[in-house]
Amino acid sequence: MITIREVAEQAGVSVATVSRVLNNHPSSSEKARLAVQSAVEKLGYHPNANAQALASQTSETIGVVVTDVTDPFFAILVKAVDKVAETHQKTILIGIGYHNAEKERKAIDTLLRKRCSCLVVHSKALSDDELRGYLARISGMVIINRVVQGYENRCVSLDNKKGTFLATETLIRLGHKHIGYIGSNHQITDETERIKGYLTALEHYHIPVSEHFIAHSSPDFEGGEEAMINLLSYNSDLTAVVAYNDSMAAGAISVLNENNINVPKQFSIIGFDDMPIARYLIPKLTTIRYPIDLMATYAANLALSLVDNKVKKPVHIQFNPTLVRRFSTENFL
Repeated sequence: MITIREVAEQAGVSVATVSRVLNNHPSSSEKARLAVQSAVEKLGYHPNANAQALASQTSETIGVVVTDVTDPFFAILVKAVDKVAETHQKTILIGIGYHNAEKERKAIDTLLRKRCSCLVVHSKALSDDELRGYLARISGMVIINRVVQGYENRCVSLDNKKGTFLATETLIRLGHKHIGYIGSNHQITDETERIKGYLTALEHYHIPVSEHFIAHSSPDFEGGEEAMINLLSYNSDLTAVVAYNDSMAAGAISVLNENNINVPKQFSIIGFDDMPIARYLIPKLTTIRYPIDLMATYAANLALSLVDNKVKKPVHIQFNPTLVRRFSTENFL
């Protein structure tokens, strides 16, 4: 491998001069620039990216921490950040947390060791105090899908409560009075906020709620199946369900079909997230859109701007959920 010292010897200049030319430093003379460029071409020299990062205390990468890259939700998040990175001639490095504090911590620390000056972090397991510690040290770190007190202006979130309120209200306006809720068994703020939106809507419309109308399980297809089985076992009068996410809604629909309960003629269901699966279920799923693509794009641009000191006073951005009406809901008479 050709070194910078060999380039300097070929060009007849110092190593420092080669470094200045390669980094487009204004103090480089035209004569030195031409000599170095000629030596670089003749020797086929390629600058070492890691060495450049160490010298500049930065790198051409954006770090992204997500829970699970196999989940379509996080795949969309990563793709959105990657598009922003490409626009700025950067690449991305990915860390995976799996809802585990130690793994989230390791993912962040690994990206920092790789000189990622910009980080978009989706963390659910680390405490607010630990995240505040990272935010205090890393000026280009942005938290997505969570709000950390004291750093609200570097957090990008969704109004989850509003989303499930809207879903429940939609079912009420369709005539449903016995509405269940399928929630996640993960102890995270998303679940806390979403069940609160469901309960708030019922209270607002003076509809009583039973503890047997609520079931929790893993936030995936299998969890949706298990939760729907539990709801049907306890209740014979349920006519609708609000699900924590689209995967759980898909599992619930599968159980309803197996029990010859027609969706939507006999039973309506609304999901959350508007993932691609929602458009291909039978029937196509009415759901709450989670604009994670827009949120991730905003978060990545914010992280870059913070590092470049282009944002003097960023503001907390909370995105709004919207209803996507398809065919899993119908008027109930």
